[in-house]
Amino acid sequence: MGPLAGITVVDLSTLLPGPLATRILAAAGARVIKVERPGGEDMRRMPPLRDGRSLVYEMLNAGKEILELDLKDPADREQLFGHLARADVLVEQFRPGVMARLGLDPERLLERHPSLVICSITGYGQEGPLARTAGHDLDYLAAAGLLALAQRTAEGLPALPPVLLADIAGGAYPAVIAILLALQERQRTGRGRHLDIAMTANLFTLVPWALAQGTSGSGWPEPGSGLTNGGSPRYAVYRTADDRLLAVAPLEERFWQQFCEAIDLPPVLRDDGIDPEGTRQAVAARIARRTAAEWEAAFDGLDVCCTIVRSLAEAVEHPQFRGLFRWREDGVPVLPLPLPAELLADGN
Repeated sequence: MGPLAGITVVDLSTLLPGPLATRILAAAGARVIKVERPGGEDMRRMPPLRDGRSLVYEMLNAGKEILELDLKDPADREQLFGHLARADVLVEQFRPGVMARLGLDPERLLERHPSLVICSITGYGQEGPLARTAGHDLDYLAAAGLLALAQRTAEGLPALPPVLLADIAGGAYPAVIAILLALQERQRTGRGRHLDIAMTANLFTLVPWALAQGTSGSGWPEPGSGLTNGGSPRYAVYRTADDRLLAVAPLEERFWQQFCEAIDLPPVLRDDGIDPEGTRQAVAARIARRTAAEWEAAFDGLDVCCTIVRSLAEAVEHPQFRGLFRWREDGVPVLPLPLPAELLADGN
């Protein structure tokens, strides 16, 4: 049945942040009713497609009941109110003001359904000068200062991160956390509340070292600087003899000393605080002497925090992760979720 058995969620969201949040709730046993406009939401038509169906849409919305309603139509809106009367959670992802124009203002909804937990996911929150600004993940990274910290490409442009940080780490995950906390609070008080999830604001939580450096008066970090952003030889990527890459992250002194021993780094260079760039160049020269497989063998059994940079195709086939990836009977891949298998009600 899952830990959320008996919880009903009405999902008005589209694309990624809200649908991923409600996918997690559904996997934990909640009944999720996803309301889409007539003809379905935009994600239904986004590639990659299989037999005309969007695989990403299918992965994000498995285990949900799909209901198409025109929320501008009074009759359809009354049908939605009927579902909300029996719901525990409402998730929406409209820009601020849209819910009010549809007659679904959170304050009015809570007057009508005082135990309802309403979760609004937006780029910038319900208030402020950017609140009604349209955007996507890249815009939110730019607005929060994270894109400016990215390593530069050969053209001098910030390298785009390979993950949708704002949508997932700033939106979907905080939404799930907040919803679960609000449901726990409701057990004590009997009352719901309106949750304001601002994806861009939540991005600042992801850069504690950079914020600590900047707010301490030490100067704001630049691209390629800082402990975990390319400024330390102990946290960097090096090229091997066979042109593979090795991620090296022995930050703690005990790991660093084991690493230095393993690559035979001269003692004079092991104190990387004296000449960080000299240490970096010496490490790079030694890593370049052996292949990736040779380094993997050399580091086996040592606490050196070093990992071969695998392609995504290699990673999903690795014995450690292969069990995460499964397919439905219709050939659609199942999205791995950040929940222990013991909490998954639907096996997904």
